[in-house]
Amino acid sequence: MSMKRTNVYADPEDLAIIKEAAKRRGISEAEIIRQGIHLAAMANRVWDEPLFSRTFEGPGRTLSKSEVRDTVAEAVRRENGPGSGSAA
Repeated sequence: MSMKRTNVYADPEDLAIIKEAAKRRGISEAEIIRQGIHLAAMANRVWDEPLFSRTFEGPGRTLSKSEVRDTVAEAVRRENGPGSGSAA
């Protein structure tokens, strides 16, 4: 993978934390900074497709595990149509 050089300004306290972490983990400070840049890039990426393509109506409260399972199973049954006999 080719890389491009860039300059950034960083808070001295953050740099001290990075320096200590690099020493503790046995990797370079640059590698920690590259990892941080990658995390920031992915957190701000605009995806072409939504993470979830389906939505489900609910009661406006956090559902229990069994309620979620039953709701998803019912949605799959509706999507597959009557007489499909399978939720897969």
